[in-house]
Amino acid sequence: MKKEDKSTIINQLETTINSYAHFYLADIAGLNAAETSELRRVCYKQDIKLLVVKNTLLRKALDNTDVDFSEIYSSLKGATSVLLSNTGNAPAKLIKDFSKSSKSKKPILKAAYVEQSIYVGENQLDALITVKSKNELIGELIGLLQSPAKNVISALQSGGTTIHGVLKTLSER
Repeated sequence: MKKEDKSTIINQLETTINSYAHFYLADIAGLNAAETSELRRVCYKQDIKLLVVKNTLLRKALDNTDVDFSEIYSSLKGATSVLLSNTGNAPAKLIKDFSKSSKSKKPILKAAYVEQSIYVGENQLDALITVKSKNELIGELIGLLQSPAKNVISALQSGGTTIHGVLKTLSER
């Protein structure tokens, strides 16, 4: 491959990585053609971009970004696929579900960059599944903040019907 071609691919990889909030590195070597096609189909349905890349080109693309990805470099061995997503835990769920149904028990998580944190190793998969996105956390916080106000309004409304019921009973007697 020519140097110009490599630099073009590196620039494209850098642009793609920067356009997504999260990425996962996985090993999908060993999947047959049908399983690979099914994985790509599932990724497409869940709005996850799947790329198969050369480790050296990916490393150079990661070097060109603003974030220090040096912890991930040890995972760049063997066949590497990149799963890019704007939802932090979606690729983790996909990897777990797909590896259960796959004969070769692949894909296997190598590393991940999720919510400005780096996770290395397959043992981090369960932790990544439980990671909540920024929007989910904001939603929970809003729900918690609204809860006391809802309780007060509910108590006031139920109190009004109780008082009405008591007054109605007294007037009937």
